[in-house]
Amino acid sequence: MMKATRRPPGAPARAAGTSEAILDTAERLVQTRGYNGFSYADIAAELGVTKASLHYHYASKAELGRVLIERYHAAFMAALAVIDAEVAAPCEKLERYVGLYDGVMRNDRMCLCGMLAAEHRTLPATMQALLQQFFDANEIWLTGVLEQGVRSGAFAFGERPRERARVVLGALEGAMLVARSYEDPRRFRAAADYVLADLCKRSAPVARAGSGRGRRARG
Repeated sequence: MMKATRRPPGAPARAAGTSEAILDTAERLVQTRGYNGFSYADIAAELGVTKASLHYHYASKAELGRVLIERYHAAFMAALAVIDAEVAAPCEKLERYVGLYDGVMRNDRMCLCGMLAAEHRTLPATMQALLQQFFDANEIWLTGVLEQGVRSGAFAFGERPRERARVVLGALEGAMLVARSYEDPRRFRAAADYVLADLCKRSAPVARAGSGRGRRARG
């Protein structure tokens, strides 16, 4: 991240703890409200610091957004590396991949980059480019798993693996958005199960009607 050349008046000494707390708070706000749904004032109020302190750590909201995507990307790739190290079967790899999204939804959040993608045209150019890099990296990983599955006979589909990877990624990200509108993560899980069933040659689960939590009451 960019570092300020001097500390603004009244700002506390720079500390890794404060910097990470800002990122953690901002990440949660993006995942629940969107990039345009919060300001530095919101972060300052939650952390009990001044806006000047936030600008010392991250000079602008665009800079904060850039670091958020880079950190999220790195963490996601690290999670995929763990899957590769621990799992051999392509179907199980996809199950674990879906589990990354499922865990986010069950924490009442959205994929950070999926949430930002919904606001793509309003984001700074640097953030737009980083979003594409995140999705490109996911497509590359999924393509590798699908190629492995085709070679082993675990998967059978007509299109090229890269094209199916785009379908899988788009289906999962889209299912998250729809499930969020119903405030029901089980809708995401049901959609993901159909995606997996189509690839892994097994029966898809029977959807149960009326299982959602419904909409929040309007105040």
